[in-house]
Amino acid sequence: MRLGLALGYWGRGPSADHVPLALEAERLGYHSVWTAESWGSDAFTPLTWIAARTSTIRLGTAVAQMAARSPTTTAMHALTLDHLSGGRVMLGLGLSGPQVVEGWYGRPFPASPLTATREYVDVVRQVLRREGPVESAGRFHSHPYRGADATGLGRPLKPITHPLRADLPVLLGAEGPKNVAQTARIADGWLPLYWAPSRPEVYGPAVAGLPEGFLVAPMAQVRVCDDVAAGLLPVKAMLGFYIGGMGHAARNFHADLMARMGYEEEARRIQELFLSGRREEAVLAVPDAFADEISLVGPRERIAERLESWRKGPVTDLLALTSDPHTLRVLAELNS
Repeated sequence: MRLGLALGYWGRGPSADHVPLALEAERLGYHSVWTAESWGSDAFTPLTWIAARTSTIRLGTAVAQMAARSPTTTAMHALTLDHLSGGRVMLGLGLSGPQVVEGWYGRPFPASPLTATREYVDVVRQVLRREGPVESAGRFHSHPYRGADATGLGRPLKPITHPLRADLPVLLGAEGPKNVAQTARIADGWLPLYWAPSRPEVYGPAVAGLPEGFLVAPMAQVRVCDDVAAGLLPVKAMLGFYIGGMGHAARNFHADLMARMGYEEEARRIQELFLSGRREEAVLAVPDAFADEISLVGPRERIAERLESWRKGPVTDLLALTSDPHTLRVLAELNS
């Protein structure tokens, strides 16, 4: 199992420790570093900044949101950074949910998310292969555009720049069983959310038959500390926000996943509290047991023991979400 450093997205502004953390992770032998985006900082610019300061560590997006860019634009970002970094890019993509897609990007959330994802990945692959002009008569992604308001002047185009790698890895963030099954068919890897080593079945039967060489790279908060309960508070804060506020009360993929993992009543309670403005109560309502099983928190010995269960399953890359250099070093030592 390889290690990655997950930096997430910016809060109020850029974090001064991201480049030092990436440099330390590279020094420690971490395989990859990952950035993200929601409705603030984008994923590619910070990753480019890190690429300029590093030399060997792989560079991943976890995730770049599909609604933010057309598939050809995303492919341009990936192939450009892949050239500049010497072939280190891993392209992680995610569809997000209706709240973000419609509320921030001003686009309709696709009526068929699986179809939209499949079409998007196909166009990205066409650009990266550069075997011919990009053509797609998809329901959601049409190249050239053929809508009722089209001029009719568009023509299929092949990228001017020759991609460095036709096989640049494409990973997908997927939560529902059908989405995970499709991801195993069309992508090179999967970015699970809330991975619990003891219950992979919540993601569906596809997890038991993943293709050889397929990447499984869950993100987990990691914290070396003496007080487990205190160490879980940041995990619970993240869960309270995503389960309570990252979606509508009637349609929240994160809450649905928590429910499938055996915490349905708790998930709905967190939503109720968060959406009524009682955010601190929502965080405290997150069960310690749930926060604990999807993270690695506690003294060194406890993390070492629990790390074994992560190694035994299909996980190929553990993406550690931490801003603590000491935790980075301990995890590297335990995984060596």
